[in-house]
Amino acid sequence: MKTQFEFEVGEAEAKLRLDQFLVKKGVPLSRSKIQTFIKEGHCLIDGTTNTKPRYSLRQGESVCFTQPEEEVSSLPQPESIPLSILFEDSDLIVVDKPSGMVVHPGSGNDSGTLVNALLHHCEGQLSQLADPDRPGIVHRLDKDTSGCIVAAKSDRAYLSLVEQFSTRRTNKFYVAVVAGTPTEQSGIIKTNIGRHPVNRQKMANVTPPAGKEAITRFEVLRSDPKGNWSWVKCKIETGRTHQIRVHMKESLQCPILADPIYANVKRQKPKLPRLMLHARELQFNHPDDDRLLKFEAAIPEEFAPFAPE
Repeated sequence: MKTQFEFEVGEAEAKLRLDQFLVKKGVPLSRSKIQTFIKEGHCLIDGTTNTKPRYSLRQGESVCFTQPEEEVSSLPQPESIPLSILFEDSDLIVVDKPSGMVVHPGSGNDSGTLVNALLHHCEGQLSQLADPDRPGIVHRLDKDTSGCIVAAKSDRAYLSLVEQFSTRRTNKFYVAVVAGTPTEQSGIIKTNIGRHPVNRQKMANVTPPAGKEAITRFEVLRSDPKGNWSWVKCKIETGRTHQIRVHMKESLQCPILADPIYANVKRQKPKLPRLMLHARELQFNHPDDDRLLKFEAAIPEEFAPFAPE
């Protein structure tokens, strides 16, 4: 049996995007799934099908959204998954995420995510201000990237952390083992990054005004005498999707080792079992008393043969 939701757009809700409006009204789905169903024709506005999630609503319009039967119970569930916890209090939790773990549920990843693990460990005490499928999540790491990630347990922490990340008041340091040797030992990479024009699974450096500004500071700390690889320390000033991966590949011509999307892994030496990118250090201010917090995630064992002395 399908579930149907009917709402009328109030004065305070006028000009909201359709997908945002449905989330605000409590439809128990992630915004990404709501967007999918809108595009599939499951939403009527004043009796007419609307397939545009970005549609700007008008006061007085009636919205009828139909939730397919198989998606009624789609919110993430707690799962007993071990976590490497670096810090935890009543406001937030900092975790050393392993490579291979997805941060939040999405297409093809309905379980086994960091969110599932956090819901179990925190007994549901995570901020609900984000999308329903990503409670507490204020920033992300790629599935194959390991290292420091913070989640908000309280709404106060969520609002503070989102503001700190959006205004670039956090410090995020990564280590990457890349193929080859960059021509410069250090520098600042500034580009715009957007969706790749052909391969939609990729991001790419694009010409402004397309894309969004991406800034990465880098320093080469060790290089293989044979030129096969280099250890690069990166500090990202912005948090674009695949930012370091794109900048290493397209700006330095040194893709990260074992990168299944941006590198020709078959030609790389040595052969490695995972993407060689690790979120080494995370710094931000505590939402309660504004004290500076610094966290480090231990270097994974796969990185040890390449680490500077």
